Amino acid sequence: MDADWVARFADEVIAEAERRAPGKPVVCASGLSPSGPIHLGNLREVMTPHLVADEIRRRGHECVHIISWDDFDRFRKVPVGVDPAWNEHIGKPLTSVPAPPGSEHPNWAEHFKAPMIAALAELGVEFHGISQTQMYGSGAYREQVLLAMRERRRIDAILDQYRTKKAKAKEVADADEAAALEGSGAANEDDGSGAGGYYPYKPYCSVCDRDMTTVTSYDDETTAMSYTCVCGHSETVLLSEHTRGKLVWKVDWPMRWAYEGVVFEPSGVDHSSPGSSFVVGGQIVREVFGAPQPIGPMYAFVGISGMAKMSSSKGGVPTPADALSIMEPALLRWLYARRRPNQSFKVSFDQEIQRMYDEWDTLTRKVQDGTALPADQSAYRRASSTASRVLPETPRRLPYRTLASVVDIATGHEEQTLRILRAFDPEIGGLDELRPRLDRAQHWVNTYVPAEERTQVRETPDKELLDTLGAQDRESLRLLAEGLGEHWSLDGLTTLVYGVPKVQAGLDMDAKAATPELKAAQRAFFALLYRLLVGSDTGPRLPTLLLAVGRDRVRELIGHA
Repeated sequence: MDADWVARFADEVIAEAERRAPGKPVVCASGLSPSGPIHLGNLREVMTPHLVADEIRRRGHECVHIISWDDFDRFRKVPVGVDPAWNEHIGKPLTSVPAPPGSEHPNWAEHFKAPMIAALAELGVEFHGISQTQMYGSGAYREQVLLAMRERRRIDAILDQYRTKKAKAKEVADADEAAALEGSGAANEDDGSGAGGYYPYKPYCSVCDRDMTTVTSYDDETTAMSYTCVCGHSETVLLSEHTRGKLVWKVDWPMRWAYEGVVFEPSGVDHSSPGSSFVVGGQIVREVFGAPQPIGPMYAFVGISGMAKMSSSKGGVPTPADALSIMEPALLRWLYARRRPNQSFKVSFDQEIQRMYDEWDTLTRKVQDGTALPADQSAYRRASSTASRVLPETPRRLPYRTLASVVDIATGHEEQTLRILRAFDPEIGGLDELRPRLDRAQHWVNTYVPAEERTQVRETPDKELLDTLGAQDRESLRLLAEGLGEHWSLDGLTTLVYGVPKVQAGLDMDAKAATPELKAAQRAFFALLYRLLVGSDTGPRLPTLLLAVGRDRVRELIGHA
């Protein structure tokens, strides 16, 4: 078995599952809060256990990957761009908050869950989703809630061990970012402490439906619980019947580990700090709920090229759906599979995506010809397939950078796009053979390439520039115009544009010379062509650009119509 990180965790998880509950399905878990866009950092919360669960399934073991939707968490704040009137919903469960204006979904949580569910399907992630609204609302956790309330003094004592440590720990500079980065649940939620004593259960008010409540008393025998709310309402309910409330996060998470029998669940890097939910939860699950803590590797941050660490609290951070609009599912899976969980990495939405695709294509070739290293082979296999299926891929692969350059020049014109691309591969029957990669490249150019970097072919010749050219430049353009007919192919035009300065230097067009003087002359010639064709000193590769512009228009723009 290849000793990559996924295989090593799978070994450990299978052994632990057999020790705990022989013969039963292995349970891996993730938790996501649909409080806003679920971004590419949150995706690591899912991909890490998915890859391990998938490896376990590949080995013939039954394995369930749970995703707990923390949709019973409180609505914390109104994001930028949403009507400030939504402030009235702060404190309500996410499933009780109306969806953002214009949404087709019934509530806030479902609005943000839907695109993530669609992205996970595209990525081949099989999971069992659990709504915490449904679990608490149905009374599924009733016995666990009553146990936690009976054991509230023990829980308070455990938490108290860490409150001092946390106060002394280094503060995270950006509190909003810290809340966003905690893997699941409500990271900054209070831990149940209050003036009236410690209670690990937080009711939502039966009048205003917010959690601005304070439990004032609780009777273990009758389960009578009294609370007050900032809205002025107060009442006494029987907790043995009450379902409009939840355990505070640091108790809720270990309760679920015990309830679901979770063997593997990763957590964000912030959980390694003193007093973090994972550390505290380990003690609570053992001492209160009588179950072992899951194997829980720490995972590092995921960044975006040109952006700081992602935080959903700031809005505008890329989501898995955004990534899948510019890259194929296997490539996105590979980014998460090839790095150990504790290694940070970046997802590129800028020009780096072209290099990322080049790396992927190089790996693919090495896997196909048997020269890839074992760990790279494993990462490729995990990226391109799951235990149950092979992910779809583009039938005929051309480099992403080539596709992006061509669709940029062709501005979405399919006939012209096909004509240019056939110069790269004459066997192309139609554009469908190049999809979905072609469509991803098109979307990247249209969405993420700045307008000033887009290629705009001149409408008319630059008469002013043409009139000021010296004899050598005029001669270079004449040689180019004369050679277009004979060299009208990708390879031919490559020879031509590099060869014109060679001919002017007294060499053959296909001579292998590469003196500094010749290289300088070639650079000057290229710059001249770019200025005449696109009004800039640089642009797409000249052979590609010439093919796209067409012979007649090239001759017109360089003054040789």
